[in-house]
Amino acid sequence: MTSWAQPEQAHAAEWHDETTVLHGDAALATDSSVSPPIHYTATFKAGSAEEFADMANTARHPGFYTRYGNPVHKRVEAILAELEGTETALLMASGMGAVSTTILGLVERGDHVIAQQRHYMSTSKLFEEVLPRFGVQTTIVDQADLGALEAAIRPETRLIMVETPVNPTLTLTDLQAVARLARPRGILTVADNTFASPLNQRPHALGIDVVVHSATKYFGGHHDLTAGAVCCSQELAERIWAMHVTLGAVLSPMDAWLLLRGLRTLPLRMERINANALALARWLESRDEIEQVFYPGLESHPQHALALHQMKGYGAVIAFSIKGGFDATSRFVSSLRLATHAVSLGGVETLAVHTAAMWAGTMTETQMTAAGIEPNFIRMSVGVEHIDDLKRDLKQALSGLA
Repeated sequence: MTSWAQPEQAHAAEWHDETTVLHGDAALATDSSVSPPIHYTATFKAGSAEEFADMANTARHPGFYTRYGNPVHKRVEAILAELEGTETALLMASGMGAVSTTILGLVERGDHVIAQQRHYMSTSKLFEEVLPRFGVQTTIVDQADLGALEAAIRPETRLIMVETPVNPTLTLTDLQAVARLARPRGILTVADNTFASPLNQRPHALGIDVVVHSATKYFGGHHDLTAGAVCCSQELAERIWAMHVTLGAVLSPMDAWLLLRGLRTLPLRMERINANALALARWLESRDEIEQVFYPGLESHPQHALALHQMKGYGAVIAFSIKGGFDATSRFVSSLRLATHAVSLGGVETLAVHTAAMWAGTMTETQMTAAGIEPNFIRMSVGVEHIDDLKRDLKQALSGLA
């Protein structure tokens, strides 16, 4: 089977991010419209038997069957590959679709994988509960302990999965150090870059093989779609795509188009989000009602030096703990008027969740403790509102705790 290769965009590698998100897909335009069309079709026709055979036997063909690919998918993938600095990218129906398909596409029975102690909840379940059922052994290590990571490597280790900053505690993983351990041994590395975005952190440039995202977050940017993305080499993309075709976590053309529209403003949104989140984190540290603030951009973050080394900005998510325990934290979240009480992150609106309350039904107390989720823990995704208005909203909610 041959593989469809996306055309190279002239000078794209020399462009700034603001230009890439607007013009990085221009070589894939199918007509003269300024706003790209939505190819809302499940299947595409061939002009001859020979053309049909070529379409059917070309991996990732954008004009055969939407489960294999779609012209809108390819436009988004071209931009994402440029942003992450990889050869290509794949779109899927959700972030967990991207994570699960990637891992299942790269390991097999008898393999050993290493994952970090703190991951997004569903990612942890994949490693701890799903993979062992299919004969893939997993070792969980503290991501901040490189000695433990190296000690966990076995002859049959095939993959290391990391996430940084991690959800929801914002602990960091040293990407360059992980790559240095893995690459000489022929071990593949996968990094979940959702919490940072490629505008703040580029794992591939630090030696990571595969970068995955929940594109629902920053890429979409408006809390109106779910999508996932995988950025990697052409060779690895074909292996992952083969699993993707089997599992069928296909992104609809409409959601792909919304994702493309969201990407156009990604650098503008990230600039405001980064500035707002850092300012709000510093303000929260000054408040007597706050027990602790976790944000990589703060000098008080225990891994701030690592953040300075591998990140250009620190993202939307601030984690902080409220004095007064679970009940006080619940009252605080319920008192917010501007910040929306909802899950997800990376959109234009500020969102806040009481993490212990959110995950109490799906995680045991032991699992939450291992994940660093305390009863008085808040995860806030800062949006693009005016910083003074955000501070005013948090101030009134905190004042109600007195």
